[in-house]
Amino acid sequence: VLAAMTGWFCAIPVAAQDAVPDSDAPEKVLTAKQWKDVDQSVDRALTWLASQQQPDGSFPTLISGQPGVTGLCALAFLAQGHVPNEGEYGQVLAKSLDYIKTCQRQNGWLAAAAPNEPKITRNAGPKIGVAASYSHAMSGLVLCEAYAMSGAETTDRIQPAIEKALNATFEMQDWAKERKVDAGGWRYLQDSKKFDSDLSVTGWHLMFLRSAKNAGFEVEKDRIDRAVGYVRRCFQKDQGSFAYKLDGPRGNRTSRAMAGAGILALAHSGLHDTDQAKRAGDWILKCGFRDYNKPGRLLKNGKGYWRDRYFYGLLICAPAMYQLGDHYWRDFFPPAVEVLIKNQHANGSWDAESHYVDNPWGNAYTTAIGVLALSASNELLPIFQR
Repeated sequence: VLAAMTGWFCAIPVAAQDAVPDSDAPEKVLTAKQWKDVDQSVDRALTWLASQQQPDGSFPTLISGQPGVTGLCALAFLAQGHVPNEGEYGQVLAKSLDYIKTCQRQNGWLAAAAPNEPKITRNAGPKIGVAASYSHAMSGLVLCEAYAMSGAETTDRIQPAIEKALNATFEMQDWAKERKVDAGGWRYLQDSKKFDSDLSVTGWHLMFLRSAKNAGFEVEKDRIDRAVGYVRRCFQKDQGSFAYKLDGPRGNRTSRAMAGAGILALAHSGLHDTDQAKRAGDWILKCGFRDYNKPGRLLKNGKGYWRDRYFYGLLICAPAMYQLGDHYWRDFFPPAVEVLIKNQHANGSWDAESHYVDNPWGNAYTTAIGVLALSASNELLPIFQR
């Protein structure tokens, strides 16, 4: 019902007799029938996700992806207004939050496969260190969003975990960087040699900090400013979008997800409607998501992006385009929703990511992303409110 009233992420060609009224209101990008289709799609997806929860509260994926994937699944339920210990999915959420807590290491890191050591180091190795940084930031974000939406029974239980996780993120941001251009950002729990920051990981840690600040935790403004400074340095004027990392071995590569990450980072720091954000929004519209679960393609002018992830890009671009609003949202949401609804399985799930790196995370991961994409304009998650 809330989705039908507000709207966030849809796409279905509109017949002349069912035309959407000409309006800038976000909910007007779809007809009433289309919003009903979105609601039904989300209901099927959440029913399927709930059926996949394991006895320990986790959702199926590789251990190296935990509790990040479980966190995204929990975020999907929160995005539809469900809260821990209440209603139809109250226990699903409560169990998932408890699982996230059990994955926290002594040093505060939220990563099931990370070494359980008293101090954070860069010695985790590539099989663990890469995913662990994402997992930590995603899980911290989920705990903060749940904290902001829940009652004392939940907040009292997860507050210590949030505080420990924040300290871990602070410590990692303060690690010495070999290059000045990497200052303020984050990367992996491994020695990345020359590159000590990238936009993909930085975007998640920044969302974690912004969500924590929204929820009332102490986050110094300087930390967010430093992170945003790194993000803005990633903008590539010649491409009109944001690079994954600076001066990489293959050049300053960009992708749909990185364009969205840059837009979101600027929005979370109060920098709305900047020229950088608008140019990145234009870039996303040129690239699109019409080819379901297919890697990105180079633009005709050669200034495009390398083989990126479809669902991961959708996860970041949907809230980013909603933040931009106006024609960015009107032109992005309907085509994306059309593709999602058309390709959803009868049981409510979506296929696993086609990209070879993310494919092993499974389809609980991608189904959670589908729900989050279809739920963005609900504005029920504080982090994605406009």
